[in-house]
Amino acid sequence: QVQLVESGGGLVQAGGSLRLSCAASGRTFSNYPMGWFRQAPGKEREFVAAITRSEGSTYYADSVKGRFTISRDNGKNSVYLQMNSLKPEDTAVYYCATSSRYFYLGPEGFDSWGQGTQVTVSS
Repeated sequence: QVQLVESGGGLVQAGGSLRLSCAASGRTFSNYPMGWFRQAPGKEREFVAAITRSEGSTYYADSVKGRFTISRDNGKNSVYLQMNSLKPEDTAVYYCATSSRYFYLGPEGFDSWGQGTQVTVSS
Protein backbone atom coordinates (compact mmCIF):
# COMPACT_ATOMS: atom_id res chain seq x y z
CA GLN A 1 0.00 0.00 0.00
CA VAL A 2 1.40 3.36 -1.01
CA GLN A 3 2.17 5.93 1.66
CA LEU A 4 2.51 9.64 0.92
CA VAL A 5 4.01 12.17 3.31
CA GLU A 6 3.95 15.88 2.52
CA SER A 7 6.22 18.56 3.92
CA GLY A 8 7.21 22.15 3.26
CA GLY A 9 4.04 24.03 4.09
CA GLY A 10 4.02 27.17 6.19
CA LEU A 11 3.16 30.83 6.43
CA VAL A 12 4.35 33.18 3.68
CA GLN A 13 3.55 36.69 2.57
CA ALA A 14 1.78 37.37 -0.69
CA GLY A 15 4.27 37.34 -3.55
CA GLY A 16 6.50 34.86 -1.77
CA SER A 17 7.44 31.29 -2.60
CA LEU A 18 7.23 27.86 -1.03
CA ARG A 19 8.33 24.42 -2.15
CA LEU A 20 6.27 21.45 -1.11
CA SER A 21 7.69 17.94 -1.07
CA CYS A 22 6.01 14.56 -1.00
CA ALA A 23 7.86 11.36 -0.18
CA ALA A 24 6.27 8.15 -1.39
CA SER A 25 6.85 4.59 -0.23
CA GLY A 26 5.29 1.18 -0.54
CA ARG A 27 5.57 0.57 -4.27
CA THR A 28 7.65 1.42 -7.35
CA PHE A 29 7.32 5.19 -7.42
CA SER A 30 8.36 5.72 -11.02
CA ASN A 31 5.49 3.60 -12.37
CA TYR A 32 2.69 5.97 -11.39
CA PRO A 33 1.51 9.51 -12.05
CA MET A 34 1.64 11.99 -9.17
CA GLY A 35 -0.38 15.06 -8.38
CA TRP A 36 -1.16 17.86 -5.98
CA PHE A 37 -4.58 18.96 -4.80
CA ARG A 38 -5.67 21.57 -2.30
CA GLN A 39 -8.63 22.27 -0.08
CA ALA A 40 -9.45 25.69 1.32
CA PRO A 41 -11.74 26.10 4.32
CA GLY A 42 -15.37 25.61 3.34
CA LYS A 43 -14.48 24.53 -0.19
CA GLU A 44 -14.20 21.30 -2.12
CA ARG A 45 -10.81 19.76 -2.75
CA GLU A 46 -9.51 20.93 -6.12
CA PHE A 47 -6.88 19.80 -8.56
CA VAL A 48 -3.65 21.81 -8.66
CA ALA A 49 -1.11 19.96 -10.79
CA ALA A 50 -0.09 16.53 -12.07
CA ILE A 51 2.91 14.88 -13.64
CA THR A 52 3.04 11.67 -15.60
CA ARG A 53 5.21 8.76 -14.57
CA SER A 54 7.80 9.43 -17.25
CA GLU A 55 7.94 13.13 -16.36
CA GLY A 56 7.03 13.72 -19.98
CA SER A 57 3.94 15.79 -19.32
CA THR A 58 2.67 18.15 -16.68
CA TYR A 59 -0.81 19.51 -16.13
CA TYR A 60 -2.00 22.52 -14.16
CA ALA A 61 -5.16 24.17 -12.99
CA ASP A 62 -5.71 27.50 -14.72
CA SER A 63 -5.51 29.27 -11.36
CA VAL A 64 -1.86 28.26 -10.82
CA LYS A 65 -0.55 28.05 -14.37
CA GLY A 66 2.61 30.11 -14.76
CA ARG A 67 3.15 30.34 -11.00
CA PHE A 68 3.43 26.72 -9.82
CA THR A 69 5.73 23.99 -11.14
CA ILE A 70 5.39 20.28 -10.44
CA SER A 71 8.40 18.01 -10.73
CA ARG A 72 9.49 14.57 -9.62
CA ASP A 73 12.69 12.78 -8.71
CA ASN A 74 12.17 9.07 -9.27
CA GLY A 75 15.51 8.30 -7.65
CA LYS A 76 14.29 9.89 -4.42
CA ASN A 77 10.70 8.65 -4.68
CA SER A 78 9.56 12.23 -4.36
CA VAL A 79 7.37 14.78 -6.06
CA TYR A 80 7.61 18.53 -5.57
CA LEU A 81 5.47 21.59 -6.03
CA GLN A 82 7.32 24.87 -6.43
CA MET A 83 4.91 27.70 -5.70
CA ASN A 84 5.87 31.23 -6.71
CA SER A 85 4.01 34.54 -6.66
CA LEU A 86 1.72 33.19 -3.97
CA LYS A 87 -1.62 34.85 -3.39
CA PRO A 88 -3.91 34.83 -0.35
CA GLU A 89 -6.36 32.71 -2.35
CA ASP A 90 -3.71 29.98 -2.51
CA THR A 91 -4.23 29.41 1.21
CA ALA A 92 -5.28 25.79 1.70
CA VAL A 93 -4.24 22.37 2.86
CA TYR A 94 -2.19 20.85 0.05
CA TYR A 95 -2.39 17.12 -0.59
CA CYS A 96 -0.07 14.87 -2.51
CA ALA A 97 -1.86 12.23 -4.56
CA THR A 98 -1.19 9.26 -6.74
CA SER A 99 -3.10 6.74 -8.81
CA SER A 100 -3.39 2.98 -8.73
CA ARG A 101 -3.12 3.02 -12.54
CA TYR A 102 0.02 3.50 -14.57
CA PHE A 103 -1.39 6.11 -16.91
CA TYR A 104 -2.57 9.60 -16.13
CA LEU A 105 -6.35 9.67 -16.49
CA GLY A 106 -6.97 13.22 -15.38
CA PRO A 107 -7.65 14.53 -11.88
CA GLU A 108 -10.36 11.92 -11.41
CA GLY A 109 -7.78 9.17 -11.70
CA PHE A 110 -6.09 9.87 -8.37
CA ASP A 111 -7.16 7.60 -5.54
CA SER A 112 -4.50 7.73 -2.81
CA TRP A 113 -3.77 10.78 -0.69
CA GLY A 114 -1.35 12.04 1.89
CA GLN A 115 -2.32 13.74 5.13
CA GLY A 116 -1.76 17.22 3.76
CA THR A 117 0.35 20.23 4.63
CA GLN A 118 -1.00 23.68 5.45
CA VAL A 119 -0.06 26.64 3.27
CA THR A 120 -1.11 30.07 4.49
CA VAL A 121 -0.51 33.19 2.42
CA SER A 122 -0.92 36.49 4.21
CA SER A 123 -1.85 39.69 2.42
